[in-house]
Amino acid sequence: MAGTPNSSAPAVKPKRKHVLSGVLAALLMIVAILGTITRALPADLQSLPYVPVVVSLTPWFVPLAVVALLLALFSNRWFVALIALACVAAQVWWQAPFFRSQAALSQDAVTAVGQAHAVTGDHYARVMTLNVFKGQTDPQAVVDLVRDERVEVLALQETTDAFVKQLEADGIGDYLPYSQVSSSDGVYGNGLWSAVALDDPVDDEVHSSASFMPAGTVDMGGVQVRFISVHTTSPQPGYWSQWNRALSELSLMQQKTGTAYVMMGDFNATYDHAAFRDILGSRFSDATRQAGHGLMFTWPANHTGVPAFAGIDHILIDQGMVAGQVQSKHVAGSDHVALLATLQVA
Repeated sequence: MAGTPNSSAPAVKPKRKHVLSGVLAALLMIVAILGTITRALPADLQSLPYVPVVVSLTPWFVPLAVVALLLALFSNRWFVALIALACVAAQVWWQAPFFRSQAALSQDAVTAVGQAHAVTGDHYARVMTLNVFKGQTDPQAVVDLVRDERVEVLALQETTDAFVKQLEADGIGDYLPYSQVSSSDGVYGNGLWSAVALDDPVDDEVHSSASFMPAGTVDMGGVQVRFISVHTTSPQPGYWSQWNRALSELSLMQQKTGTAYVMMGDFNATYDHAAFRDILGSRFSDATRQAGHGLMFTWPANHTGVPAFAGIDHILIDQGMVAGQVQSKHVAGSDHVALLATLQVA
């Protein structure tokens, strides 16, 4: 009789573990399904307070849903497992295209951008965009990256007069002698730099309520391509509607026909935001998604121990273009990473 309590003790612990696993599975499933639902909302509902922030974390709900699924199976919580599986399936459907190339650069394009120096006058160009964090980025680091990557068109956001002056002093003109920089408030601006002449430069191509978005046309082997440096409103408390409005204004670029566009910059939105996908429509493609090299998280990049977790910087290309060799590079002083790509025009 004395051994009876001891003989039943081992059966209690597994039962307790199943209960704890089931509770944890349910909690993670709730978080995962909320994240999945917000991603599926239309643009207007995604502009509700704090919803844009949740949507920007969409890819990170995948591991949560997977863990919820495993815990639910372990604890025999079949309904929880079914919901978690549905969340995993939805997320895989949304994110899988980033890992599958939709178009490939020609060998000529790869060879052209692989030379010791930038080669202009052809159908290929290495391009780069970077938010320089209110001018706090190291200008010399930007120049060095332009040189090392043989960049032919550069888009910068949140520039200051002092930053631009130092950028020039550090030799940006040796590689990209043509530029168009504009500011809507006289403090922070956006700019374009090019290895060849910027034809028909303007301060604001988009007429955005967020900031001046300068543009200029670059000749790529006889093909005229108009580049825009983009910076929209950040989705911060009190600016939710303005954020959505700035993205909606960019979607009007689809109506500007007869010109091939490339939009590069800080969109303050990920591919998971419906308003960002509205910008693409059936005309534009996101270079990162088209290249199929995987997700590119570009912000934040200035917190020790905290990896970038949101892909809010983009290079958008028009129909008839191909993007590849998409990379991200850390640049000293910036809270964003630089996004680079090789473009090929027909």
